[in-house]
Amino acid sequence: MLLEGRALIVQEDFWGGRNVVAPLLPGQLFAEAFACVPGGVLTVSVEAQSSGTVLFFSARRLLAENPPLPNRERLLRSLLTDLAGKNLRLNEKLTHMGQRTTRDKVLSYLSAQARQTGRPEFDIPFSRQQLADYLGVDRTGLSAELGRLRREGVLRFHKSHFLLLRDE
Repeated sequence: MLLEGRALIVQEDFWGGRNVVAPLLPGQLFAEAFACVPGGVLTVSVEAQSSGTVLFFSARRLLAENPPLPNRERLLRSLLTDLAGKNLRLNEKLTHMGQRTTRDKVLSYLSAQARQTGRPEFDIPFSRQQLADYLGVDRTGLSAELGRLRREGVLRFHKSHFLLLRDE
């Protein structure tokens, strides 16, 4: 569990190609699915974005039939809730990546961010390169598309801060 700091869950292929799976914020678990599956092979890494503190605990001990753990039921509920939330976020990512064009991927992602915050103005947890890695697109193409969307009056942005605009 990440207690303090910020990190990214990253998957790299044999040739060094990066796929940002998700941002990791304080209070979130990482690698729990791998820890809960005996013999599971870890296919991702966690990359710190700032200094932080991590709490390691034994999933094997938590899942044992009668472990002498205080608050075991609460921990299991938290683990299940976290796994379900990650499943939803990965399904959302699949929705973005399933779009055919870079433009559609960007608009899908930004629209989802606006829905999550309930506002058309928000900050995203990614740099430009990290957003490109998350959406599975080239950074240059992403920047070009963001520029086109700005010129068309669809959005405004500065670094990781976005404002989505509507035609009046």
